[in-house]
Amino acid sequence: MIKLAVIGTNWITERFLAAALESGKYQLSAVYSRSLEQAKAFADKFSVTLTFDCLDKLAACDEVDAVYIASPNSFHAPQSIKMMKQGKHVICEKPIASNYQEAQLAYQTAQENNVVLFEAFMSPYLPNFQQIKSHLPSLGAIRKAHITYCQYSSRYPKYLNGENPNTFNPEFSNGSIMDIGFYCVGSMVELFGEPTSIQAQAHLLDSGVDGNGSIIFGYDGFDVVVMHSKTSDSYIPSEIQGEKGAILAEMISIGQKVTKVNRGGETEDLTLEQNANPMFYEAFKFSEQVELNQMDIQAVERSLLISKVTTEIRKQTGVVFPADK
Repeated sequence: MIKLAVIGTNWITERFLAAALESGKYQLSAVYSRSLEQAKAFADKFSVTLTFDCLDKLAACDEVDAVYIASPNSFHAPQSIKMMKQGKHVICEKPIASNYQEAQLAYQTAQENNVVLFEAFMSPYLPNFQQIKSHLPSLGAIRKAHITYCQYSSRYPKYLNGENPNTFNPEFSNGSIMDIGFYCVGSMVELFGEPTSIQAQAHLLDSGVDGNGSIIFGYDGFDVVVMHSKTSDSYIPSEIQGEKGAILAEMISIGQKVTKVNRGGETEDLTLEQNANPMFYEAFKFSEQVELNQMDIQAVERSLLISKVTTEIRKQTGVVFPADK
């Protein structure tokens, strides 16, 4: 059993813990929050007694093998590095870092300290995403792809009312491309690799982050159009077009439904049954890497490439974080 600590006590931490505990590979050993009272309240839900409001003490704790990090984006790389320097394995919520330079430093730290650093980007590990990937060759030459994730943020009304929620605050390395747009870029990179060109545009909010945006990525023989938004909803699936047919993916981030359409219009449902908690698969994959004490090189390369691409997108659209300066 991997003795796990968590940094962050929000809904996503609870969801990951549910997946981790269901896998049978983990036991929750410790909880960190900036507020010790909040850490204890969260820990009580899982009958855990070890709580922290000091990151240095958590990093030095012998009762912890690995740490799940679900703090605001700007803290991801610094907190991961602090934990890894004390020999802790880390599974960190996406994005792994605020920018490409931070991501490189984080993975370098993992190698230097012989620990596993894993970006909690769930999509590639889902059975239905693997269905997309495995059926791509049947489409023939790829000619077009459209990947979309647009969802009106529950925090947007607060922003419009003059509040400053983390979701739209550059101090926390946030905004649309670093949040739900990440799933679009990450899915593209996993399916097609590094683009040859990037043309990005975005609508920037007064806070300085992007509320929504679009990107055209060039590849050899085709392009990929990405649409992302935290200020509007979309109800259309993502689509990959080949000369012999197309694949439609509803909610590509979680692989809700996958359909193949042959060039003649005949459809085939490729959808597989998945765990109700889509984080189950990433939790299990991380446990395998911890048990082997070995990172998946392809996953590391994907993580670094996503960070490289999103950093370039922000450069083109004028979204600047404190970590960039």
